[in-house]
Amino acid sequence: MDVYLPIANLAVNGLIIIGLGALTGVLSGLFGVGGGFLTTPLLIFYGVPPTVAAASAASTVTGASVSGVFAHGQRGGVDYQMGGVLVAGGVLGTGIGAVLFSILQRLGQIDTAINLLYVLMLGSIGSLMAKESIETMLAARRGVAPPARKRRHHPLVALLPLRWRFYRSGLYISPLAPLLLGVVGGILTMLLGIGGGFIMVPAMLYILGMSANVVVGTSLFQILFVTIATTLMHALTTHAVDLVLGFLLLVGSVSGAQLGARIGQIASPVTLRLILALIVLAVGLRMALGLTWQPGDIFTVTVL
Repeated sequence: MDVYLPIANLAVNGLIIIGLGALTGVLSGLFGVGGGFLTTPLLIFYGVPPTVAAASAASTVTGASVSGVFAHGQRGGVDYQMGGVLVAGGVLGTGIGAVLFSILQRLGQIDTAINLLYVLMLGSIGSLMAKESIETMLAARRGVAPPARKRRHHPLVALLPLRWRFYRSGLYISPLAPLLLGVVGGILTMLLGIGGGFIMVPAMLYILGMSANVVVGTSLFQILFVTIATTLMHALTTHAVDLVLGFLLLVGSVSGAQLGARIGQIASPVTLRLILALIVLAVGLRMALGLTWQPGDIFTVTVL
């Protein structure tokens, strides 16, 4: 079933795109993280231009986040005050990311920059996840319980002025900390088309020291509005959002997420984290090889 993508200027097999969306949806439901960080690389591997892949993946993450926000909000799992600060920072970061995207596009380096950022991010995050999972599994085999983590914000956060009370998160910190964190998330969302949950959730836990029962819901709340801003920014500035591609991905991800959630209920969390880490490292390695492989057809541009 061939489908023409008007913005990507490419004819693709619609079933394969739906399958890619379903795969990322399964990962989202299975591992409890957004699949956006794998959607863009998989689309690039399939032949979709990196700029279109990043812009269209952001719109898919928006649709996938809506149901999650409602579910967590109904059980009181969203800190709307903290989420509002993160959204403000994210929207600001989206504007900064749009400027960086435009500059890199004019320099002709945006595709290389997207690939390089993914290699660095997936490599570092995958390594940390694999290390933590292996240590936990070895400790369980030896019958030693891993030490419980004390919930406390990073020492640098304590140095920031103008403290607020975030009652739902159980914090008394400066709003500048989540604002800056939101800025970083907005820039990454604009450049890479990711929801940012796999970066924001650990940062909210280990840097801000938020309560674990509101982290996921608050992260989804931030992702929802920042990806909306990112999609609008891409539509107005880069014109790289392919609605046909986004719709096909959304169809697959919605159904895949339900399947992943069911599988996740019966699987070991530690084993799942290790599998996810290996998948992330494999995708990062494939992208790194793509930056170094010599292409089959080499073109040279000369000025006459």
